[in-house]
Amino acid sequence: MSKKRISIGALGGTISMTASQSGGVTATLGARELAESVPGLAGLADLSLQTLQKLPSGSIRFDHLFSCLAWAEKEVEKGADGVIITQGTDTLEESAFFMDLFWRHAEPLVLMGAMRSPEEPGADGAANLLASVVVASSQVSANRGVLLVMNDEIHEARHVRKVHSSRVNAFASPVFGAAGVVLEKQVQYFRPTVRKPQLAIPTSFKAKVLLLEHTLSDDPGILSLALAHEACQGVVIAGFGSGHVSESLRDVLVAAAKRIPVIVCSRTGAGSTTQAVYGYKGAEIDLQKNGILMGQWLCPRKARLLLAAALWNNCEREQIKELLGQWGTSH
Repeated sequence: MSKKRISIGALGGTISMTASQSGGVTATLGARELAESVPGLAGLADLSLQTLQKLPSGSIRFDHLFSCLAWAEKEVEKGADGVIITQGTDTLEESAFFMDLFWRHAEPLVLMGAMRSPEEPGADGAANLLASVVVASSQVSANRGVLLVMNDEIHEARHVRKVHSSRVNAFASPVFGAAGVVLEKQVQYFRPTVRKPQLAIPTSFKAKVLLLEHTLSDDPGILSLALAHEACQGVVIAGFGSGHVSESLRDVLVAAAKRIPVIVCSRTGAGSTTQAVYGYKGAEIDLQKNGILMGQWLCPRKARLLLAAALWNNCEREQIKELLGQWGTSH
């Protein structure tokens, strides 16, 4: 049987970092060095290697991700059976979801990284890259959209979150669990997946979406100042519990919802917003009656990305609500 054709694009991150003369580690390794560091990797697939950037993941911008998508699509058009992008883990969950919003191909797009740099004891990058090639090469990974592979676990982009700052098992999918695992260089999925409708890649992505976490005794005046900025064309609130805000912030959001889309999510880290449980001022029934949308199962960071993508596609409020119903569900 001929080997699968897998394209690997490197963006930087801890997986690519080595010690610098000024102290600490910085991104220095490209795609070829990463691939050559993994014993037996070349025997698993026919690899095409490309260094796209050498950035810490906190410095990745939307234009970088759109460039990555364009590169990945060209690789598929040239015959790649799967594509892997390596990057830093700080924003890995966001990059994965962002790309899932636009990735239309049956071929798997796998994102991965490392929690420890290559020179550290117990470095995990090589094992993660090996597992990613196994996943991207597997026929059962087709039509699953964008996947995140870390620590021999396979996660769906919608559900995965970074849940620890430094451990190698830093990624999890709260409530849902991993979609599958890599075991003995074989892929095992635990459940089928439902592809969501992708959005068109926009010609312009200037619209900005504000994300704010709501906290005890917040001053709503701060949000009012931010909303006054003309670049702010949408807002996501990481609200209390299952999607609630204070009465004072509620008034600001209700006023804002008359001119821009407003989404309220849960700040808890797991679970959905509710739809019809609480009736007090600032709870979900009141908010929805006043034009505010609920994020459902989407965490605030991913709701921000969905809203931005919708605005770039000139979606109106009802279209955004429909997208939330599709991407924010539990299935």
